[in-house]
Amino acid sequence: MASRRDLLLAAAALGSAPVAQAWSLGGIGGTPTQALQPVRPVVWRDFLGVNAQFQWFPIEVARQQVERLQALGLNWVRLGLHWMLLEPQEGQFKLGPIDQMMALVKDAGLSNITYVVGTPRFASSVAKGDKFEAYFDKFPPKDPLVYAQRMAMLAKRYPQVDVWQVWNEPNILGFWAPRPDPKGYGQLLLPAVQALRATVPAKPVAMAGMAYFSEMGSQGLMIEAMARLGAFSLDLTIAYHPYTATAEGSEADPRDFVKRVLSAHQWLRAAGVKQIWATEWGWSSYKGPVEEQPLVGEDGQADQVLRRLALMAALDYDRVFLFTLSDLDERASVRDQRYGLLRRNGEPKPVYHALQRFLQACGPRLLPGQAPAFQGEAPEGLVSIPWQQPGGRKLWMVWAQKPGTLRLNGLRQVEVFTPLTGARSTVSDTGGGLRLPVGTSLQIVSWA
Repeated sequence: MASRRDLLLAAAALGSAPVAQAWSLGGIGGTPTQALQPVRPVVWRDFLGVNAQFQWFPIEVARQQVERLQALGLNWVRLGLHWMLLEPQEGQFKLGPIDQMMALVKDAGLSNITYVVGTPRFASSVAKGDKFEAYFDKFPPKDPLVYAQRMAMLAKRYPQVDVWQVWNEPNILGFWAPRPDPKGYGQLLLPAVQALRATVPAKPVAMAGMAYFSEMGSQGLMIEAMARLGAFSLDLTIAYHPYTATAEGSEADPRDFVKRVLSAHQWLRAAGVKQIWATEWGWSSYKGPVEEQPLVGEDGQADQVLRRLALMAALDYDRVFLFTLSDLDERASVRDQRYGLLRRNGEPKPVYHALQRFLQACGPRLLPGQAPAFQGEAPEGLVSIPWQQPGGRKLWMVWAQKPGTLRLNGLRQVEVFTPLTGARSTVSDTGGGLRLPVGTSLQIVSWA
């Protein structure tokens, strides 16, 4: 995956305070031990959502997808409405599939954030005869007020939407052509926010989820640019999509994910942002050809998702949305077809089972905990995240870049659960301290 700059640049540009030291760093064979202390309690039903494309599926399959989601104990979905499909000709609306999806969401009692993206030909700013005219939906509307009117119409028609999100990933060409344009997006954003606030004043509004950490190539960071333009004064949820090569980081820096998030979120909070969401993240189980994301397969997808979720839950996110609930058909790219927790027929993939085991082991709610002390050298690249359940039982999420053993102090016996495989074991102190094997997949170590 291409090297990505992070919001630390934005923090430096705007003069934020120094980054809080939430990580304990100590050199182990050139790779630091990373001990992450959770920021706040986590309630999975409120914290973790998934993207869903219910309108792409027959209603019986979509209902099964909802049942699978609810079996995980989750309640939030992120839905996408594509304007060019809803109104292919000016004033001629095709809302049947969306009506069916929204009825399903309402009947199931799902909470949701819904975004509207993709310009119809009649409203597109692409010039006639432009060499990219066939991609008219990637160009922003020539009149932002038309988009704002459609947002207001949809908000009135679908009161079951909890949060409206204005566009998607305007910092990349896939959704904003011919080039990223913060001022242009601001001109789309403001009237849309005003129209939504006039129509559904009680509903929160989110800025578009920015691709990655909002990079615009040589133009810098779009979230930073939007802040300079005054967008934060609109009291919006700020969202981005932190896709990286692995759970812990990018190809350029395999341990940079948490460092990026710490600096980015401190800057956002200092700027007055109240809600920070990751409205997309995840890994595809596609088989290639390679399209940015390395090939990880179905088991690798499950492994990466569990480790990233463990990191995100301990960091300063208010809500995160995994991409996506189900694999998609050929309307999506080869890579995008295989991000699902479920197969296209609704059957679970390994990532679904692994996530279900993880959530069951955690229980509905976790409180920040305290990691056990250990002696000697840690396995290379150790990650340590301590929690406890409301009843007092301790849960310690731990894995390492390379397998190894930890000698724990003060513990006579622990239970070790690996949600990726479902394996369970008991490890006891047989003299000289409890020796805990640590692998490269997330383990949940628990004790009373």
